[in-house]
Amino acid sequence: MKKSTLWILSGVTLAVLVAGGARLMSQRKAATAAAPAVVVPTLELAKSDVFTVKTQALALGLPVSGALKASQSAFLKARVAGELVSLSVREGDTVQAGQVVARVDPVEYQARQRQAQQQADSAKAQVDIAQRQYDNNKALVDQGFISQTALITSQASLNGAKATHMAAVAALDVANKAMDDANLKAPFTGQIAQRLVPQGERVAIDARIVEIVNLSQLELEAALPANDAAQVRVGMKAQLQVEGLSQAVEARVLRINPSAQAGSRSVLVYLGVAGREGLRQGLFAEGALGTQTVQAMAVPLTSVRTDKPQPYVQVIDGQAVRHVGVKTGARTEVQGRAMVAVEGLTEGMQVLAASAGAVREGVQIKFTAAAQ
Repeated sequence: MKKSTLWILSGVTLAVLVAGGARLMSQRKAATAAAPAVVVPTLELAKSDVFTVKTQALALGLPVSGALKASQSAFLKARVAGELVSLSVREGDTVQAGQVVARVDPVEYQARQRQAQQQADSAKAQVDIAQRQYDNNKALVDQGFISQTALITSQASLNGAKATHMAAVAALDVANKAMDDANLKAPFTGQIAQRLVPQGERVAIDARIVEIVNLSQLELEAALPANDAAQVRVGMKAQLQVEGLSQAVEARVLRINPSAQAGSRSVLVYLGVAGREGLRQGLFAEGALGTQTVQAMAVPLTSVRTDKPQPYVQVIDGQAVRHVGVKTGARTEVQGRAMVAVEGLTEGMQVLAASAGAVREGVQIKFTAAAQ
């Protein structure tokens, strides 16, 4: 092949390649221009949806729960048997210490009281007769008219009359007490919690008539494991949430049981709660008994998410959301909000609250106009 022909073929091939490359580049540019732009999702939040991480004083405590009980409570029981002729109080009524709450029919006990009184009077008369006889015999013995034996006999008669009188007086005391027991009196100032029998019913000894409670001081009996109970001291304070009350109630450790319960080996701790409007015996209360205070980074417990193998929080990095793994520690309540100590965050970070929900990494954050 001639050299000129070879050069011609080479030029044609090069031209074809250049034209093909230019055509391919134009097609790629056209495809790129036709592809839609990637849209970054944006989430609009309010300031309440964000929590700023900071070091806080956390009062670490032991969980306690139980039913409230009045420190003073008693069942007023019948001390004598008979018909209940008077019972005017009802549930919720206030009674004063020593107030007569109910009465048992006293007719039988009045008769026994009169009988005992008469027997005591008769015995006293016998003592007077025996005393005069003894005095006369002593005078006669001193004058030598009768023997010493007669004096000894009169002395024995006098002693026997005195013993009989003392027994009669004791029987009168018993009758007086039975008469007094027919009137059932409140042992302390409080309120009627239960009325257990109706008026007119015949009651036996020790039958429960009413229950009286004093709500000026209440107690919570909490069972704690032995290890936890070892940290508790008398005077420690606790914050309790009582059903039906919106605000927390303060309690204080009054006593610690010196013995562990059989079986569970738990220790009973008694917390005192001052009476206030809305507190009632039997209401359920739960809270935390503070044992120490620590300084730690803390976030709301609800901000820590657990839908990954390791717990994490959603933080705002710049204007985008980023997931940061954390290690959780002690939990407590701060101003009514459950908080948890965390490791892995720095002070000032903005963490999404639970109200923001689950947000993917990279989502852009925008605050509402009212929040800005």
